[in-house]
Amino acid sequence: MAKYFSHIFCSLSLVLLLGSCAGYHLGGTKPTHLGHVKSVHIPLFHNNTLITRVESHATNSAVDAVTRDGTYAIDTSSHADAVLRGTVSSVRYSPVSTSRDDSETTEELSMTITLTWSLHDLNDSLRILEQGKSTGRTRFFAGSNLNVARTNALPDALRRASESMTSQLADGF
Repeated sequence: MAKYFSHIFCSLSLVLLLGSCAGYHLGGTKPTHLGHVKSVHIPLFHNNTLITRVESHATNSAVDAVTRDGTYAIDTSSHADAVLRGTVSSVRYSPVSTSRDDSETTEELSMTITLTWSLHDLNDSLRILEQGKSTGRTRFFAGSNLNVARTNALPDALRRASESMTSQLADGF
């Protein structure tokens, strides 16, 4: 009799354990209108700013963000389902804090980078599947060499903008 109850208990436990996960699944959370897109090709971004070589940094950040997210695979233009075209639209700097001794001297700055992007169907390049703008912000200290400080802050702002773009593509928000 005890053996009978242990079998029932094990069976009931198994049913409850498997049933508790009903409705949950990993991956596949992309927007429904992008359901057919499995792989993306990302060509070199365009640069509408005066910062040299920012387009290659933006492209690398976008590829890293899409790869880390895992919703879409990165592929060549001949095998991908869609192509993600992007432009570094603007880079803005604003002061965050000034020196105690001299209010004209900025100690900490904020950098805001705006990426404009669009996801095109590879079979019909005029069909835009998704488009948007993403911004990335970071703060940095000016230090003795402002140019070096700006260059060092650039990858962080681009990473944040690329993650925002990938979130919109993968999750719809």
